[in-house]
Amino acid sequence: MKLLIAISALIAVAAALPQRKVSLKPEQQVEDQLPLEQNFNNYQPQQQEYRSAKPVDDFRPKVQLETSTYIPIIRFDKEQGTDGSYKTSYETGNNIQAQEQGYLKTVGDNQDNTALVQQGSYTYTAPDGQVITVEYTADEFGFRVSGDHIPTPPPVSAEIQKGLDLIYAGIKANQERAAIEAKSNPEAARQQEEKAALDYKGQYYQQ
Repeated sequence: MKLLIAISALIAVAAALPQRKVSLKPEQQVEDQLPLEQNFNNYQPQQQEYRSAKPVDDFRPKVQLETSTYIPIIRFDKEQGTDGSYKTSYETGNNIQAQEQGYLKTVGDNQDNTALVQQGSYTYTAPDGQVITVEYTADEFGFRVSGDHIPTPPPVSAEIQKGLDLIYAGIKANQERAAIEAKSNPEAARQQEEKAALDYKGQYYQQ
């Protein structure tokens, strides 16, 4: 009973509140009734006016490009041979000069086993004004370079050199002795090679 009374009271209060009517302006009603294409045509000028009055901010990071002076190549020569050999050289506007030549070289007894030998040099001026010249060779023995500016190790003392000579002489004597044994006793030489292979892999040979 009390619940019914409370509901009736709420209905009475809601009825007593002033009612608000929402009505569209005449121009809005007309715009809603216009075709879609005409509404779009009316929308475009408004957008252009808005963009001209309030430009869009560019939030992308501002990157300042640094320009530098380009160094021209004032000379470039190259000769290519049909046998794989070549010669090349160039010079730049900031006094860099380089030249290189290469050719194919047979390595070992197999004529098909070849290596490319490259020899050349380049010269440039260091920031302190010193003219640096580098000469290099690349072949089957690796890359070797020389130059007055390259630090050199101190000379080996006479005592150390004598010890190294003794070690090299012992290694050479062992190799000669192994070659003689291989000719006289091939089976013993084979067993010796197997022992050396096991020792190299960490699997020490045991009788």
